[in-house]
Amino acid sequence: MVTKEDIEYVAKLAKLKLTDEEKEKFIPQMGDIINFANTISELDTDNVEPTQHILETNNVFRKDEVVPSYKREDILRNAPEKEAGCIIVPGVNN
Repeated sequence: MVTKEDIEYVAKLAKLKLTDEEKEKFIPQMGDIINFANTISELDTDNVEPTQHILETNNVFRKDEVVPSYKREDILRNAPEKEAGCIIVPGVNN
């Protein structure tokens, strides 16, 4: 059974300041969590393949191909400020 001291210990580890009312509220909740963990630990998982994610995920790769783009001159023509073939943009910290 979970005690008030158990809740205080966990709160201290988590650097939480709990009121007495909160501590009393968490006693049955912590007990439920521990009971659930005990129930899960009783399951037979000998023939269960380990997983990393509940859904199977696959990376989808595409061929990295060079494709035609805009001409540099066309892009620079529309830039409000430019210098040495580059677009001047406002600083982030300004």
